[in-house]
Parts: sequence; structure tokens; C-alpha cells
Amino acid sequence: MTRSAAYVSNADSGTISVLHLTADGTVTPVQTVAAGAAVMPLAVGPDRRHLYAALRSRPYSVACFDIGSGTGRLTALATIPLADNMAYLATDRTGRYLLAASYPGDVVSVNPIGPDGVVRPDPVEVLSTPPHAHSIVPDPTNRYVFATSLGGDAILQFRFDPETGRLTPNTPAFVVTEPGAGPRHLVFHPAGRLAFVANELDGTVSAFEFDSDTGCLTLLDTYTVLPDQGSKPWTAELRLTPDGHHLYASDRHTNTLATFRINPHPATLTPLGHTPTEPCPRGFAIAPTGHHLLAAGQDSNALTVYSIDPPTGTLTPLARHPLGRNPNWVEIIPLS
Repeated sequence: MTRSAAYVSNADSGTISVLHLTADGTVTPVQTVAAGAAVMPLAVGPDRRHLYAALRSRPYSVACFDIGSGTGRLTALATIPLADNMAYLATDRTGRYLLAASYPGDVVSVNPIGPDGVVRPDPVEVLSTPPHAHSIVPDPTNRYVFATSLGGDAILQFRFDPETGRLTPNTPAFVVTEPGAGPRHLVFHPAGRLAFVANELDGTVSAFEFDSDTGCLTLLDTYTVLPDQGSKPWTAELRLTPDGHHLYASDRHTNTLATFRINPHPATLTPLGHTPTEPCPRGFAIAPTGHHLLAAGQDSNALTVYSIDPPTGTLTPLARHPLGRNPNWVEIIPLS
């Protein structure tokens, strides 16, 4: 039976929950790993051999783990200082660099990763950003990097040198969003021609066309994530199904997951409805098969497993599982 490993960071417990997810949606806890105080954003290397967890209490650092082949169990390797309190982690597409964005520090950074999977302590880049950098993501070609500035209502555009890890502002250096939108997280469509941004403060998701020749984004349209116009927005995460057919976004005030169908020609989103979920759903992820979604509730200390109907994107709750305190980030990888 096909299995995946899911990782959930529990900020107030200082732990990472390791879970097994089977093809029928069964979730089994297999390990609870001490990571450190205020463990929050997670990132998995592209070869799925290493997991990185940002520790958002002093001293600000990243915990590096080995991922057991076939089991998904974590073995601690090292905890390495970072330039600031990081709200988001990602690796470049080769796994040789750790990218990080600091919401309180207004910076992005790039640190080398050694062949052993351990992040090196001396960053090759620490760059100032407009207020509240909230995510940093390489494009599918690994030639460009994008960082959102929630307080600056901008998406920063960088050229990326995968040999040195250096970032250079692109032309233009940023794309503006609607005033007060608060761009938070960004994901690329599997086909590489589209990108989507969750806007935390106005409760929307924006669709962008991506030009891989220039490394620039062009706004196509923006859609509400909220179930009704009177809702107070606090939008958090967004994820795509692996086939690129559906997009999901979570909102923490309405405790819902919004579902959209992605229409490639023309590139638009069709809203398909809202699913009630765990209280304060800051983090969720979709299984590599595209058949299940796992949503964690910061206020419930629990996770709900949903099945995804591939043709319609409909979410059906299957089971609920307890977690540590303040679960906030979910990552899922296939197990060989």
C-alpha cells in the first residue's frame, strides 16, 4: 500500500509530529521529535532526505534532520544559527541552499547546505526587504527567486545564481499588489506558467502569469477566499494538487478551506466552495498522490484528514487526530 510521511510542527510543544498516511487516508503517529522552542516553518530538501525546521525563539536557528529512507522517521543532525527570526524556509531546486524570510526582521537570507544536509552558519546573502517578508520561493527553473512583503504590498523578484547562491534584483525588482492586501505565501503551478499568492489581510488569492525567460510575474486576476462578504479576513496557507487542477486556501478567522478549479486556457480560477475545518487553520498540505489533504488547527491542537475527489476537488472529512500544542505547519512526502 502506498504510504506517505507527514510532518507537523507544534510551536508551543517544541516538537515535530511524524505521521504515516496510507492510500485509504489512515493516519498513524510514528514519532514525536524534540525540535526546540517555537518550532514553526518546515522545508523538505528536493531529494526528500532532509527536513529543516525554523526555531523562532532566541537564538534564532534552523534544526536539520535526516529523513529515514522508507520510514520517514527523523534523526537530528544539527541546529544552526540563522540571520533572524524566520517565518518561512525553502530550499533551492538543487538542495544546495536554504532560503529564508524574516517577518519581524524584514530580511531574506541564503545559507549554503553541505553534502551532509546540514545548513552552514555563514549566509551568502542577507538582504533587507520592505516590511514583513513572509515567504521566499525559487521558480521551477531555479534561475529566479520570489519573496513576498506582507507589509509592503509587494512581491520581490530576484535573479538567482545556483552556483553561488547570490540574489540580484530583477528588472523590475518587485510587483505591487493591491494596497492593504498583505501578500503572504506564493506557490507555482506544476506546469510552471502560473503562480498564486495568498493575501492575508484582504482575504484573497491572486493569480499571476510567470515568464520564465524574464523571471517576471504579471497579475491576471484576484479572487476572494472568504465564504461571505462580511467575514473578517486572516488568510494563511495555499496549496495545489499535484496535477495542477485544484487550488486550496485556508482562512483562520472563518476556519475554512476555499477550493478553486484552475482553468488553464484562459488562466483563471473558478471558486468551488468552502469547507469548514479545524479552528485557526494556519497550515495544511496535500499528499503526493493528490488524494488527501491534512489540515492542522492552531487553536484545536488537532488535525483533520480529508479525501479529495479528483474530478471536483470536493473535500470529505475522514478522521481527526490529536497533535502537540499550536500545530502550524504541515509537509508531506512519499515513502519509497
